[in-house]
Amino acid sequence: MGGSVKDVHSKAELDNVVGSGAPVILHFWASWCEASKHMDQVFSHLSTDFPRAHFLRAEAEGQPEISEAYSVSAVPFFVLFKDGKTVDTLEGADPSSLANKVAKVAGPVGPGEPAAPASLGLAAGATVLETVKEFAQENGSAKVENQGKHGLGDALKKRLELLINSHPIMLFMKGSPEEPKCGFSQKVIEILKKENVNFGSFDILADNDVRDGLKKFSNWPTYPQLYCKGELLGGCDIVIAMHESGELQEVFRDHGIDTNASNEVKVSEAGSGKGGISESTGLSSILTSQIENLINSSPVMLFMKGKPDEPKCGFSRKVVEILRQEKVEFESFDILSDEEVRQGIKVYSNWSSYPQLYIKGELIGGSDIVLEMQKSGELKKVLAEKGIVQKEALEDRLRKLISSSPIMLFMKGTPDAPRCGFSSKVINALREEGLTFGTFDILTDEEVRQGLKVLSNWPTFPQLYYKGELIGGCDIVMELRDNGELKSTLSE
Repeated sequence: MGGSVKDVHSKAELDNVVGSGAPVILHFWASWCEASKHMDQVFSHLSTDFPRAHFLRAEAEGQPEISEAYSVSAVPFFVLFKDGKTVDTLEGADPSSLANKVAKVAGPVGPGEPAAPASLGLAAGATVLETVKEFAQENGSAKVENQGKHGLGDALKKRLELLINSHPIMLFMKGSPEEPKCGFSQKVIEILKKENVNFGSFDILADNDVRDGLKKFSNWPTYPQLYCKGELLGGCDIVIAMHESGELQEVFRDHGIDTNASNEVKVSEAGSGKGGISESTGLSSILTSQIENLINSSPVMLFMKGKPDEPKCGFSRKVVEILRQEKVEFESFDILSDEEVRQGIKVYSNWSSYPQLYIKGELIGGSDIVLEMQKSGELKKVLAEKGIVQKEALEDRLRKLISSSPIMLFMKGTPDAPRCGFSSKVINALREEGLTFGTFDILTDEEVRQGLKVLSNWPTFPQLYYKGELIGGCDIVMELRDNGELKSTLSE
């Protein structure tokens, strides 16, 4: 079955393999992406180490139907299947995590053999470890979250920015609105016509520099790409979903773009939104009080579409990203969950669109203003003046804890008073080997407890780490001990 990587050429072909019920690992890649090339090496070695699984590749832009079916917005991207279902995904160049996830889905390396602790690369062999080290040395990090804009020349970057902002609604497509060259572009054209909005377009088939450059600039591997006021909304599948839910019309309306659907919203001129509270707003005292309580419920308060981990529009996502980059602790309110609050805040703040960011009860503005303030350094200055201090990012804190001792155990309780049998077993195994180790009681800190599950992609405790890398839980530690490998594994 396995032992090699095969290219998949259609969704029907993929569905047929997945439908067999066997483990399947699918790699979405792009020829322009250096990270894809590194991960291809890892992918190939894993296919050899797990011969009972199917290892498939799909070129993200060349197979748009498959890419859009799995919401691929960056490469490299991996989807893992088992028993005919999607069981896990991985975005970015993280060889160690990929090896770990493959081991969980594909099972034992050989017949009758237990799966090795793949987070160390052991399940994939020494070559994977070497690739991990090389990639980390060359790139500083195994993850490629913003690699999209890497490598663009200033002239091309400026040209792309001018094109994106040349119209309030801008579509990069294959062909022209009169003659689309692919079905996905045609679908988006049809939707924009139904929304009855004016838009500009650019035929990416006519200019390879723009075609390849925009994929990197936007970190979006396929076409078409639809932009509104300079912000990427997404590709065909996202545009269809937003249109069907009515969200696309709301995005256009909230950003001052005329449609036939409604002319009720009057857009304020840029910079005028800080005007404030009028006694003749017409809002009830109860609603006014509710809005004021929400605005002042946190020093930094964001009214957005969706939640920080699941934004429902690109503008909201952008502000969330900025706040996280600034390491600011903030609260949010999903205005899609309460229509009365949604409409009321527009009147209260004299600001017609979302998101809206408030600091210490004062409206700062929407995504364009927040982005400009971040670029100029004004946002950092305002936060400092308001006494908003940067918080240590949870991931940074977790990594510091993990690296606080060469051998680090996250457990329930303490070594002298374990609070679960699994933690007690691991403590005893480490002590039997005469090993020195650090511990952290996850029962004392819920943020660490939940955050570590996400960071390590390991849902249970205890969790044992060696030199910053996850070894595993109780079962793996016991296997290593029984095989006489525990001390050597923790002394490499």
